[in-house]
Amino acid sequence: MWRLSWSRDSWFNRIGREFHMTGQMPLEKIDDFHILIVVTPHFNIAATMSFLDPFRAANYIEGKSFFRWSIVSERGGTCLASNGAAIKTGALSEIRGKVPDLVMLSTSWTPESFSSAALHARLWRFARSGGSVGALDTGAFILAEAGLLDGRRATVHYEHLGAFREMFPDVEACDDLFVFDRGRITCSGGTAATECALLLLGELRDEGLANAAAKYLFVRGVRPAGTRQVAESSEPFGRRIPEKLFRAIDLMEKNLEEPLRISEVCRRAKVSHRQLDRLFRRYVKTPPSAYYRDIRLDRARGLVTQTEMPLSQVALAAGFSSQVHFSRAYKTRFGMSPRTDRVEGRVPFEFRSWPMHRTPHGQSG
Repeated sequence: MWRLSWSRDSWFNRIGREFHMTGQMPLEKIDDFHILIVVTPHFNIAATMSFLDPFRAANYIEGKSFFRWSIVSERGGTCLASNGAAIKTGALSEIRGKVPDLVMLSTSWTPESFSSAALHARLWRFARSGGSVGALDTGAFILAEAGLLDGRRATVHYEHLGAFREMFPDVEACDDLFVFDRGRITCSGGTAATECALLLLGELRDEGLANAAAKYLFVRGVRPAGTRQVAESSEPFGRRIPEKLFRAIDLMEKNLEEPLRISEVCRRAKVSHRQLDRLFRRYVKTPPSAYYRDIRLDRARGLVTQTEMPLSQVALAAGFSSQVHFSRAYKTRFGMSPRTDRVEGRVPFEFRSWPMHRTPHGQSG
């Protein structure tokens, strides 16, 4: 296999530009590429390994170690993932010598708890030395806090997108699966991490090897850059909701801070109030107004548990003009007040007594 001369910051700059303009990436051949994965406690191990696996598959298929990787944490030692699994990590401070070609920060629950000045300094050192820096799942919170995403487009998992937008107005947050922008990669996590890595693999080696790795991993299709996280009106198992219902839900989700009247939702979605009510009861099992209220409360819970925003501002961001009304509705949906949830809701996801965005058993929605 052959390689072209390249510079670390040039190929990612072109990826961002050409992805944004055409959805296509230029091809270059890279023979030795070092990926540094930086994890924090409660990181998403599935998304992390999904990102690495295409590079492992590529090495296996070609019988050559084109790609190598290291997994570190800020202090090193055993790091507990969000599902309770533990992995051994090296210490970030021990990374010396040649700068890694790509540094990916992988976090999940409460990333702000692990955002330190020392970590910010290390990330900036990598970026200034020519390495490219990225993030999986909620890792973009730490990159943004460090100032590494200012003036750039970026994404996080949709559950945390509202909090991200409120906290980092200087970042152009979007709900894409993954974003490539001028030496930065952000990926929402999940299976999107595999697709993101396959696109990079196609850039770093060639499309043929990327296709072979995708087949080896049973990936049936790679969605292009610009694909929204939750865009289609079909469910993963194939159940499709009517287009009018999809348009109505999309309008609601885009107007949480200043809620629309249901009559206005109907007008814009081009559906009668009676028909919309019928569609919601059939497919969503709740009236339109109740659904709208619940997704506003879901956004509020993200802001309550993931930020230090004053609760009065959280209420306004979720479309509640009355603090009393907001607190009452919040407690009805989640079984505790916003103030209590700000403390108890910071318990890692898998240790909660009920999943986020769901009404506890016995409570009305």
